Amino acid sequence: MSVFSRFPERLQHAISSRLGFTSLRPVQELAGQAILDGKNAVVLAPTAGGKTEASMFPVIGEMVVSPPSGVGALYIAPIKALLNNQEVRLGEYVEMVGLRRFVWHGDSSQSQKQAFVREPAELLMTTPESLEVMLMSSRVPVVRLFQDLRFAVIDEVHAFAGTDRGAHLMSVLERLAALSQHDVQRIGLSATIGNPGQIAQWLRGTSERESVVIDPPKPKAQ
Repeated sequence: MSVFSRFPERLQHAISSRLGFTSLRPVQELAGQAILDGKNAVVLAPTAGGKTEASMFPVIGEMVVSPPSGVGALYIAPIKALLNNQEVRLGEYVEMVGLRRFVWHGDSSQSQKQAFVREPAELLMTTPESLEVMLMSSRVPVVRLFQDLRFAVIDEVHAFAGTDRGAHLMSVLERLAALSQHDVQRIGLSATIGNPGQIAQWLRGTSERESVVIDPPKPKAQ
């Protein structure tokens, strides 16, 4: 069974009519099956290889089927520039099925942040440092925001693994996981790396979910 057939009809229709997709790439099929089966995953593909869709389509689909109360999914990036680069694309993906996204970093205005706190978007795009600021702020009701958190998608996960900043990211993720009523599903995105199994185990943290590496065969160069 194709993973596309496991998506809710609203998402299937949006992918085909709004985005013009006629089929999914191998990495999107494999990642989608693993994520919908409830597994943590490290998804490997070259730049422009479809990693973002591989992770976000099943995540969005699950939030369409069961809308979260508060933030249902995090998209975490190492730098603001990547968040800004992905803001429009991920915004289109969630909005085409009636969901919302919010980007929280140092350039987001206080009024925008206050509006988000009052009525949180289902997808929160941010950095580890901004997440910690939220956790430490007395003005941010973190329990209400994150008690229904289900997914954490970490882009450029190789930039974090084995570094002090990676240790900080995992600390923040574990604090969020303690607030959530779910075993938060962790999904790392990366270009091809030499130690994906180690990164998958590192990213798993205290999660009891099975962890897998999605690394489909690359087409041979002509």
